[in-house]
Amino acid sequence: MNENNKPYIPALKYTWLTSLYDPIIGLTMREFSFKQRMIEQADIRMNQRVLDVGCGTATLAILLKRMHPNIAIVGIDGDSDVLNIARKKAAKASLDITLELGIAFELPCATNYFDHVFSSLLFHHLTTENKRRTLKEIFRVLKPEGELHVADFGKPKNKLMYFISIFMRRLEKTEANFRGLLPQMLEEAGFDRITEYAQYMTVFSSISLYEAVKPAIDNQPTRQHC
Repeated sequence: MNENNKPYIPALKYTWLTSLYDPIIGLTMREFSFKQRMIEQADIRMNQRVLDVGCGTATLAILLKRMHPNIAIVGIDGDSDVLNIARKKAAKASLDITLELGIAFELPCATNYFDHVFSSLLFHHLTTENKRRTLKEIFRVLKPEGELHVADFGKPKNKLMYFISIFMRRLEKTEANFRGLLPQMLEEAGFDRITEYAQYMTVFSSISLYEAVKPAIDNQPTRQHC
């Protein structure tokens, strides 16, 4: 299989580590801090539709639903094992969250359907080409003036984070992230009002938070609903 056609790198790179994903990320990535900041940054209103792309074990989707109980949330991930964990977590929390199997760069969702799209720690699992394809798909499913919120590795802003990033580049598809290319890719996909509004230092290098907006006028072809 051509590298650009591989759907994604599994969480923590190896499928046998999937069950350890939540405790490892919780201990090493300041997960709650940056995910809460993402939600607080977003202008989420009652009855809006929210998509979590690459939702993983639904940590972000669950936090979104708890902070905004009157919104409709759909989580999509390409890993069925991870989704099984996500469904158990959502059920245990007694939260109504739709969780579906799907690939980020071929979203099974309607055009101009969501008010917000969130993506947390997804893009460094994708090849550069699939990063671009995913952003185009996100652009398509967002309503005009809809918001995209991204948390992922970004360009290091100090020597320590840069040193750690050298090691991380060998593990996953992080080269474009650490070169600071995600804002450029967002612009190429059609987004505007692109901002990097926060950065968090972690043991795996810097996590940047980005926000971008789909312009008000859009002529995308329609597709089926999620």
